[in-house]
Amino acid sequence: MSNDKKPDFSDVQSAVKSTEQVKPDFSDVQSKVTSTEAIAGDAVGELTYTVEKGDNLSNIAKHFYGKQDWKRIFDANRDQLSDPDRIQPGQVLKIPARED
Repeated sequence: MSNDKKPDFSDVQSAVKSTEQVKPDFSDVQSKVTSTEAIAGDAVGELTYTVEKGDNLSNIAKHFYGKQDWKRIFDANRDQLSDPDRIQPGQVLKIPARED
């Protein structure tokens, strides 16, 4: 039994659409970053600070305490500091809580 009739695809349609021409709109995107580091640090009475190039203990102390009480920071970090003038960028220093 032979069927000589061929399938008819004359009414089949296709389309391809690309989003490449359409630029995404990010104008309403908002971002917010929060950290719990200060909260956790306050809970145990101690913060940390990562030393940046140009920092010294006096300036770090002034930032956290409002005065150049560098010795408190030096004493809290004697496990990694042997000389208050030799702090290195990238070091993470413990910052004792303020004594008001």
